[in-house]
Amino acid sequence: MAASMLRLACARRAGWPGPRGGARWLTHMSADEIRRRYVDYFVRQGHTRLDSGPIVPESDRSLLFTNAGMVPFKRYFADPAAAPHKRATTVQKCIRAGGKHNDLDQVGFTPRHHTFFEMLGNFSFGAYDKRAAIRMAWQFVREELRLPEQMLRVTVLESDDEAHGIWTREIGLDPRRVVRRGPADNFWSMGAGEGPCGPCTEIFWDSQDARYSEDDDERWLEFWNLVFMQFHRDADGRLHPLATPCIDTGMGLERVASIMQGKANNFDTDELRAIVDGVRALEPASGVRGAEGEKGDERAVVYRRIVADHLRASAFLVAEGVRPSNTGRGYVLRRVIRRAARAGRMLGISGPVLPALYPSLEAAMGGAYPELAERRGPVVEVLRAEERIFAKALDRGLAQLAGIFSSAGAGTSTGTISGADAFALYDTHGFPVDLTQVIARDHGWDVDVEGFHRVQDECRQRNRASWRGDAQAAGTPADEIQAAADAWREAGVRSRFCGYSIDPEASESAVASRVVAFRALASGDALVVVDP
Repeated sequence: MAASMLRLACARRAGWPGPRGGARWLTHMSADEIRRRYVDYFVRQGHTRLDSGPIVPESDRSLLFTNAGMVPFKRYFADPAAAPHKRATTVQKCIRAGGKHNDLDQVGFTPRHHTFFEMLGNFSFGAYDKRAAIRMAWQFVREELRLPEQMLRVTVLESDDEAHGIWTREIGLDPRRVVRRGPADNFWSMGAGEGPCGPCTEIFWDSQDARYSEDDDERWLEFWNLVFMQFHRDADGRLHPLATPCIDTGMGLERVASIMQGKANNFDTDELRAIVDGVRALEPASGVRGAEGEKGDERAVVYRRIVADHLRASAFLVAEGVRPSNTGRGYVLRRVIRRAARAGRMLGISGPVLPALYPSLEAAMGGAYPELAERRGPVVEVLRAEERIFAKALDRGLAQLAGIFSSAGAGTSTGTISGADAFALYDTHGFPVDLTQVIARDHGWDVDVEGFHRVQDECRQRNRASWRGDAQAAGTPADEIQAAADAWREAGVRSRFCGYSIDPEASESAVASRVVAFRALASGDALVVVDP
């Protein structure tokens, strides 16, 4: 059994017949009740309840977004003595879209991938060890969630005899349910470099998918990871015991909700289902639009899930001050909104879909996150403006894609969109390359992504040379601009936000404005002249 379970993994299935007998043991719990039970339980265990940290990390340039529950506490794992609370518990808002951790392309096509998700976590900065962490986790699973032992499995690091002994001798779990795995699966660290790290133990749920035997990897769903920060990895990769071991655990709310509600797909759980149903209410009776090829109900299900997921991500990002742009976090937001807009278009929904769907999000999650109501006005305005800007470009881009597909000739069902064409769609019509990939996939086509990035890099090089030339023509040598910029950066000077306005009719060509002069002023400010 252990040999066949060394590679337990979250099932990535489009769907399965559902739990055969497991559901009859479960007490149905809403997502909101799971949040409350989790936090209340750990408060009773002496933890301090803290609000979710921001999804735009504060003073952490290594991340675009908060992508795990431990991110707000990173500095305390390195310096536990500085932690204001030795025990803490949170429900953390997380984003995985863009950068190293990116689930964007999978959303809607799999049961578990999301751009926005919530992570339940309990943390110790020297207050307790792995024994206490395991005992509390098991008590919560068995007494609060009331999950039956026969439906659970755990994994431990193959060399962690202590954790294995806690599970088998102290908790009393059948040794056949405790699987030893290698460091690739059960050893956690903050990246590949130096810093706190340690073994972990993971708890799995038996999905009872009738297509798989009990020993099959695909049958098991990981829903809780307990990390034991026992070591510090130095620059040479050597491990040194920490003077103050820490605990970091993370449980995915959407996964636990799918277990407690007997659902095979996260999108069928209560909060996400409410938003998906809101999408359906906006659709015309005619169903999925056929302009890009009729896909029927199966394709409509994917589009609805994309819209529902992307509304959550975009709304929370905008609520925290992120605005659509062509760089960094703003570009990720723009991609998310535009993917949702195209999915709404394919469902036959006229007009901006995200603002129309916002009341469903607020009704589903407003109780847990009051900022959705408090910031409704500016959030809806930004979403509406971005969709309106993209609407005209979407029509033109779809027409250009239709020409590419038709140019392959009658009877050709597959092909590849060239890097140059993909870049033209991005540069001219604002199509992120991943959106072009989604549309291509709908037609059975591929996109030359490598070629896209090559053409994009060539364009950037030309623009950089043009920018320097424009600056020199205006009497501002490029080296002077660079020197001033470097001096400001070293001095810690940052740009100051003075306000903004949104013009839904604005042309996207405005983002290509050129800097033609840069002057550092005696006041400490700078004068930047741009040519729109």
